[in-house]
Amino acid sequence: MGEKARIMDDAAMQRAVHRISHEIIEKNKGTKNIVLIGIQRRGVPLARLLAEHIGQVENVKIPVGTLDITFYRDDLSLLAEHPVINGTDIPFNITNKDVVLVDDVLYTGRTTRAAMDAIMEVGRASTVQLAVLIDRGHRELPIRADYVGKNVPTSRNEFIAVRIAPYESENNVAVLERHEEGC
Repeated sequence: MGEKARIMDDAAMQRAVHRISHEIIEKNKGTKNIVLIGIQRRGVPLARLLAEHIGQVENVKIPVGTLDITFYRDDLSLLAEHPVINGTDIPFNITNKDVVLVDDVLYTGRTTRAAMDAIMEVGRASTVQLAVLIDRGHRELPIRADYVGKNVPTSRNEFIAVRIAPYESENNVAVLERHEEGC
């Protein structure tokens, strides 16, 4: 895959996280009932960044959990024989809380559906909201993000690469183009 376009640098990502943080506070009329849960992998550092920004604005500590949706995926049989498990860690009660699921890219909606299934097994949230850095379209399920950093129309032969610490050395978002073999 080759990089077609760099659509966000570190500063743009920080601005998007800052804006989403304020939108979460505003929609929930404060932070009293909010918990953030990052979907493994890149949703986790994004959730931590959002919690940090919200905490700075409201002078509070927002609980952050991590969610591994591997066993809730509808394509589990298509994954490797031994899928990589990153682990779920939700060290707080979500019952009657306003849960904000955080992911890097919203595409077909299947990851979000799996995350909602997993959350329902953890507790009965008051609300479940979705925050994503990038919404690239192509939904296969009736799922919509409540908070979006950037809408990026893509074709199905493109891929969105969210590069974020601690997984990469620099924070940015790029559109990659899949190259067909033998063309």
